[in-house]
Amino acid sequence: MEEKMQEKTVDVIIPVYKPDEKLKLLLRRLGKQSYPIRRIIIMNTERSYWKEEEYSWVPNLEVHHVTKEEFDHGGTRNQGAGYSEADIMVFMTDDAVPADGNLIGALVRSFDQTGKGKEKVVMAYGRQLPNSDCALAEQYTRSFNYPEQSRVKTGGDLKELGIKTFFASNVCCAYDRAAFLEAGGFISRTIFNEDMIYGGNAVRHRGQAVAYEAGAKVYHSHNYGCIAQFKRNFDLAVSQADHPEVFEGIRSEGEGIRLVKKTCAWLVKERKPWLVPGVIVKSGFKYMGYLMGKRYRSLPKRLVLSFTMNREYWKKER
Repeated sequence: MEEKMQEKTVDVIIPVYKPDEKLKLLLRRLGKQSYPIRRIIIMNTERSYWKEEEYSWVPNLEVHHVTKEEFDHGGTRNQGAGYSEADIMVFMTDDAVPADGNLIGALVRSFDQTGKGKEKVVMAYGRQLPNSDCALAEQYTRSFNYPEQSRVKTGGDLKELGIKTFFASNVCCAYDRAAFLEAGGFISRTIFNEDMIYGGNAVRHRGQAVAYEAGAKVYHSHNYGCIAQFKRNFDLAVSQADHPEVFEGIRSEGEGIRLVKKTCAWLVKERKPWLVPGVIVKSGFKYMGYLMGKRYRSLPKRLVLSFTMNREYWKKER
């Protein structure tokens, strides 16, 4: 079985912006994986930020540069995929650090699974663990979105899981390259959420499956404040409003409310009840951002530019 699995070649594709020590740690951990990596393809934004000599020690490294104006969450990843000839492409962000040497192998094994109706797994995403500086409430959010149990999700799970059926994250997500090319890759122009748009189309329109692999672990978390959460959820809702073919008829608000309730209950159980008001306030900012994003077409341009995390997206021809 192991020998058969190792017949599949793997490339890792990482969009990078202002690389720092965390990227170097990520690359070192990739170098220690038990499953071989064919190439590491870096899609770097702004050539001036990339110092070639600092990465000369990384084997099989390939670097391509785009400008900040050219960068797009879907389009730039598609460009990176165009440089790959591997069977499996693993997309990561530059701040996701493998927890151990089993990350790539665990993701590759996911493609040997099928859904209950024999649906083919075309993408498999890993488990995100909190960084050491992660706020307590955010630690619970990690465990809520990335539990200990792996699962293969298909259209048959829509009634039970709702939007979680095609939830996935390109922080660490592997794709069957042949299926990816057949599907036309990521949506080439998107503000955000290219991973879930791909997963939603795979599940709802192509009869395929999305795998969550709890054994593929990376350290990744953010301590966003209220304004950052507002902006992030604004962009998330814009992506949903722009793609009714994926998100129509599937509400995500209920999942958000469930997370708030369970987080508050967990904080009380952990004897940290004074953190509950902060969770509620931050959740309010998330919800306001989401509502504004859903209605972005009726907002003045100046408000949209103040609400978004990705101003460059709105400056381009839409």
